[in-house]
Amino acid sequence: MKEKYGDSGFRVIGIHTPEFDYEKDRKRVERAVARYKLDHPVFMDNDYGYWNALGNRYWPSFYLVDKAGNIRARHVGELHEGTAKGSRFEQKIKNLLAEKPS
Repeated sequence: MKEKYGDSGFRVIGIHTPEFDYEKDRKRVERAVARYKLDHPVFMDNDYGYWNALGNRYWPSFYLVDKAGNIRARHVGELHEGTAKGSRFEQKIKNLLAEKPS
């Protein structure tokens, strides 16, 4: 999605909330980011601050935030391009990108 819509203003930000204590290690997270060639920011949420603020309960969860900073959509579970769920989420991205700033 980032490659498809990045020129339109779409941004990806990862929030890593560890499930296990060993996942709190910054160096491990940095190695995983490098291994998977992630080029978007990944924030460490070791104290579950973001997790709790969002009322999150499941990994993975995806949030769409509009241009004003409001959460407009959420999806819990994996998303894959070309699936029905993936296509619905992509349509939500397109709809948000088409909105005029307020």
